Amino acid sequence: MFALLEAFFTQYGYAAVFLVLVICGFGIPIPEDVTLVAGGVIAGLGHANVHMMFAVGMSGVLVGDSLMFVLGRLYGDRILKFRFVQRLLTPERYAQVQDKFSRYGNRVLFVGRFLPGLRAPIFLTAGMSGNVSVLKFLIMDTLAALLSVPIWIYLGEYGAENVDWLMHKVHQFQAGLYVAVALGAIVLVYYWRKKRQRSRFFRNKMAEFRQAKADKKSHYENK
Repeated sequence: MFALLEAFFTQYGYAAVFLVLVICGFGIPIPEDVTLVAGGVIAGLGHANVHMMFAVGMSGVLVGDSLMFVLGRLYGDRILKFRFVQRLLTPERYAQVQDKFSRYGNRVLFVGRFLPGLRAPIFLTAGMSGNVSVLKFLIMDTLAALLSVPIWIYLGEYGAENVDWLMHKVHQFQAGLYVAVALGAIVLVYYWRKKRQRSRFFRNKMAEFRQAKADKKSHYENK
């Protein structure tokens, strides 16, 4: 896969990188991280500018993700009748994504960027729900992409001359990135639950206060 992408990108440049990343956004089984690394490699070999490649990488990633979101937004539940969507968003996957949204809310949009098998279904479902604004989606997706895209592009540029070493580092970075995201998600969920508990505590206290006030008022009125 890597060799094919490298040859394709060397021949067709930025446009090829952009096109493949957009296709990745549709859930096509082409690894996005390997695609970005291959883009960095051709920059490291002198076929492209690495900073321009970073810009192209960000653009391709965001356009691919946004297209899935917009399709879900435009068609709603009707999109589930499309054949390619039925293959991408199986009933089991749909239930899994719905469960994550119900448990973690829009935070799933950020984490979804790091879940290759669920990325496209998550973004599609977010659009279908109608509960996520375009601006919020773009902010969450851009923040997540800014964590991953530069890592793969600049790593590819740095290790362009030694592909074996590069692939070893890619696997290390993949593991490290997923662990970091998992820990971050755990921390976010912890603080979110604490916030909800605190909010529930204050609501209960306010309800008790209002009830006590009402009881006191009723007591005086009955005298």
